[in-house]
Amino acid sequence: MFPSSRLQTHFHHDTRHLTASATYLTCQCPDDVITALSKLRWFLVISRNSSFAYKNLSVDVRTIGKELGVQYVLEGSVRKAGNRVRISVQLVDVISNTHIWAQNYDHELVDIFALQDDITRSVTAAIEPKLVAAEGVRSHRRSAGDLGAWDHVMRALTHYWRMTARESETAIAMMRETVAQY
Repeated sequence: MFPSSRLQTHFHHDTRHLTASATYLTCQCPDDVITALSKLRWFLVISRNSSFAYKNLSVDVRTIGKELGVQYVLEGSVRKAGNRVRISVQLVDVISNTHIWAQNYDHELVDIFALQDDITRSVTAAIEPKLVAAEGVRSHRRSAGDLGAWDHVMRALTHYWRMTARESETAIAMMRETVAQY
C-alpha cells in the first residue's frame, strides 16, 4: 500500500527439543510464508536471508524494525508434543510494539507438506486484511503536513488499481517521486 510498509518474518525456535520434522517446519514454513506474502503487490517483504539473520535469536521487534527498516514483524514458534505440533504466529507493529494479530495452529505431524501449505494459506489470508487495516489506521495518524504526500499516493493508486503493466509503471514512478519529495 505504501512504500514504507515493509514486513519481515521471524520464527523463534530452539531446535534442541524438536524432532527433525518439527525443526524442518521452523525452517521451511517461514520460506513459504515469505513467498506467499511476496505475491501481495502492495506490500514489500524483506528477503529470506535478511529474515533468517535473526534465526535462533531473541531480538526485540523494535530493534529488528530499526535494523531492517520494517514496519511489521511476523514472528512465530513451533512446539511439539508427541505427534502434534503447535505453531504460534504473531504480527507485530514495530513502532508501537503491539500485536496486530496472533493465532495458534494445532496439527498432527502426518503430511508435512500439507501442514506447511495449510499454515501458509491460513497465515497469509489472516494477516493481509489486518495489514490493510493497520495501514489505514497508520495513515489517519499522519499530520496535516503529510497531506501533500497523501495526495501523491492517492493519485498513484488510481493508476495502480487499473492493474495493467503500463499503469503499474506509472504508479511506481509516481510513488518514487513522492518518496524523493517527502
